[in-house]
Amino acid sequence: MLRGLYTGANGMISQQVRMDVIANNLANVDKTAFKKDTTVFKTFPEMLLHRYSEDGIGKTPMGSFDTSPVVGKLGFGAEVNEVYTRFEQGAVKKTDNIFDLMVQDQPGMEKPAFFSVLTNRGERLTRSGSFVLDKNGFVVTPQGFPLLGEKGPIQVNQGNFLVKENGEIYINAKLGTDPKDGTNFSENRFEEPVLLDKLKIRTVENPRHLDKEGDSFYSDTPESGEPTAFPELLAPQVLQGYLEASNVSVVTEMVDMIEVNRAYEANSKTMQTQDSLLGRLFEVMR
Repeated sequence: MLRGLYTGANGMISQQVRMDVIANNLANVDKTAFKKDTTVFKTFPEMLLHRYSEDGIGKTPMGSFDTSPVVGKLGFGAEVNEVYTRFEQGAVKKTDNIFDLMVQDQPGMEKPAFFSVLTNRGERLTRSGSFVLDKNGFVVTPQGFPLLGEKGPIQVNQGNFLVKENGEIYINAKLGTDPKDGTNFSENRFEEPVLLDKLKIRTVENPRHLDKEGDSFYSDTPESGEPTAFPELLAPQVLQGYLEASNVSVVTEMVDMIEVNRAYEANSKTMQTQDSLLGRLFEVMR
């Protein structure tokens, strides 16, 4: 009978984890390029049951036989296997801000693409392309971490920053990169276009094993593999003046939340029933 309590408790713990994941998804529904998490469950390790016997072996003139044959397997409910991040692309949002960038995954791409950012913990990956220009002319995240090109941090001036679909960054040589020489982007005719750098777009072999670090950053792990560049034919497009919305569906998450509440309540009722039966058993045994 105690098995019923363990099974119910495992179910409640599993549903609590799933509820936490759903709550986190809903809390980040408006966060740029946020990727939703999904809770994956597995059955709790099963026990193999045998029929009880004193010696276990019976003997006959023809040989012997097992007096404690296998009765079957006994499960203890479910447990959380992993919290899986889904990297499906979110909706496209037009902003017309030249420092807003978006990675557009191409048909047939099996792995998501990421911008590379240099943080105080080292190089990190991100899908969030919401960047700003700091006082020194570097393109940085809202937290102040520089966006990386193949040559390193990208330094431009206001209005002199053009990104092509292949990730190449051009500036007008007449304006240079001094922050004091900035202009309005609509007035910049790029009379003398110069290739400054190319965005450092990377991916990993197993994206599901990336670690979320907050602020839309991901760090690679031994399981995910090190960041690598895309082959030229499979390279993603970069859109300037656009942002990627989160891939969280509020309706889906709310439906899942109702499902979790009902499953949690069902496991709770199971434990209450088992507790009531145990109480009756103890009364009979007195």
